[in-house]
Amino acid sequence: MLHKQLIRRLDLITLQLFVAVHEEGTLTRAASREAIAVSAASKRLMELEEVLGVALFSRTAKGMSLTGAGETLLHHARRMLAEVEKVGIEVGEHLQGLRGYVRMLANLSAIIQFLPEDLHSFVSTHLRVKVDLEERPSTGVVEGIIDGVADLGICTMDSDTKDLFSVPYRHDRLAVVMRPDHPLANRAQVAFSETLPYDHIGLHAASSINSRVHAAANALGESLRVRIHVPGFDAVCRMVQANMGIGVLPYKAYELFGQGLGLTVVPLTDDWSHRTLLLVVRERDALSPVSRLLFDHLQLNE
Repeated sequence: MLHKQLIRRLDLITLQLFVAVHEEGTLTRAASREAIAVSAASKRLMELEEVLGVALFSRTAKGMSLTGAGETLLHHARRMLAEVEKVGIEVGEHLQGLRGYVRMLANLSAIIQFLPEDLHSFVSTHLRVKVDLEERPSTGVVEGIIDGVADLGICTMDSDTKDLFSVPYRHDRLAVVMRPDHPLANRAQVAFSETLPYDHIGLHAASSINSRVHAAANALGESLRVRIHVPGFDAVCRMVQANMGIGVLPYKAYELFGQGLGLTVVPLTDDWSHRTLLLVVRERDALSPVSRLLFDHLQLNE
């Protein structure tokens, strides 16, 4: 009897609502996201908990969080919704070609340097696939993939990727951008230690580059002279142009933003300046067909 009741209650709308409440943290935001009245959403959750005989959420003034039973249902709900999407996509292929929706999280370096061309080549081939891309620092990318906010993520290799499945995405190299009249501007390459006597333009505190340069300075027993923090590579280059200091950024970011401002770039000799970006997912085999297509398209083939 419980089995039949469960089948009736586990409709797709209820499952999507359940996942949305977990991801949004409140019933109100989840109901808005799923275009359901709050009262109707509340009723669906209550009926689901009644038929299961367990509480799925702990309800507090700050919001709703999963219980142990809720964590178990979340695992199965995501698999079930992914399978339904897979059925729809594979049937649809017979009519008008592959279609679908992929959610991505990526750090600034990947978005600026590589993803525009990589995504263009992908959607040019798969015209009916839509990609939702959100920028987050590498640690935020990992957290988002674990929490199910997105299907694919790109972060730096030195990130703690927990139990996520990962493959190399791209390689880049960090360099120092400066004005042409800077004392280091005529060097073919420079050690990071040689930049420490000068003021630096720092990226935001959560960025992996910011963490790397501070860690490198600490390893040398020095403090980094950060004159100002800015949110992106373009802002670093503008501050350098205004003679506020020097900045560390990927070489390709200099080509995109600094070269046109008349700035000079000098590669770093330090081993940590050579970076690998990772493509991360929860489970490769559990990806939807369109997510798997994009995953295969993006992973580095060396």
